[in-house]
Amino acid sequence: MADRVLVTCPPMLGLIDRFRDRFAERGIELDAAPVVQTLSEAELIERLPRYDGWIAGDDPANARTLGAGVQGRLRAVVKWGVGVDNVDFEAAKALGLNVVNTPQVFGREVADVAMAYVLGLARETYRIDREIRLNNTWPKPPGVSTWNKTAAVVGFGDIGRQTAKRLLACDMKVIAYDPFFAPFEGVEVEGAEWPQRLEEADFLVFTCPLNAATRHMFNASILPRLKPGVRIVNVSRGPVIDETALLEGLNSGLIHSAALDVFEDEPLAPDNPLRAFDRCIFGSHNGSNTADAVERVSHVAIDKLFALLDAAPPKA
Repeated sequence: MADRVLVTCPPMLGLIDRFRDRFAERGIELDAAPVVQTLSEAELIERLPRYDGWIAGDDPANARTLGAGVQGRLRAVVKWGVGVDNVDFEAAKALGLNVVNTPQVFGREVADVAMAYVLGLARETYRIDREIRLNNTWPKPPGVSTWNKTAAVVGFGDIGRQTAKRLLACDMKVIAYDPFFAPFEGVEVEGAEWPQRLEEADFLVFTCPLNAATRHMFNASILPRLKPGVRIVNVSRGPVIDETALLEGLNSGLIHSAALDVFEDEPLAPDNPLRAFDRCIFGSHNGSNTADAVERVSHVAIDKLFALLDAAPPKA
């Protein structure tokens, strides 16, 4: 019986025709699932037992979904991309299921978006565009320069370092927060322990992974430490920021604006109160999605999946 592979990662699905030949050459049946953001737990429990391999996006790869898959044919999983907060590796290990990701592949792409958001908040370019297009106005809001500002970058891995390089190119001072911080050649930043020195930051940029230590690390207790008028950028994971605290800061005027590529709940609900702040910028969890990067990383994911399938014999 031929192997079957399920793909549920939206960026890869957007270019899926570029990869069909690789599966066909191996005699593998490819199923490109119709996904906007993720499949639900119930959908995965129903689907996964029919597949030998799964290239997952941010879908819930937890004990229930993986367990259902293993009860059927599933024997290999690749989490497409860097973030693995949706994957229960302990459950996978207990199930004897091989799960890997594609680490350190999107630093430049996500950092480009982070820098675009910093500049967009500084000069309100997104807001100007909306006003001209939607309201037929000709606004001229006074922005702020970047050369005399300080940016705090939370997370100094690949994405954080690449973001810092771009901030430094704008002559900004950069403070980096990371429990494993170490100097990086060519990226001249100052390390600090969270949340020390936050009062110095004009921009607060989150590039860290989501884990137990970072979940809601931005919360109400942080607000008194913030510099009035601070601008917030999040290109990491939505739950790093407690949106209730963010709303409190926006409502009070303490926080000038926020640029969020990610949210606690995605897609962003039509009635989410964040929508009321017209100086804010919203993304669709799309920071890594360039055609160049998606093609490169998808081939990496395919290589990894084929290796896992070869190492794990089909189930009887």
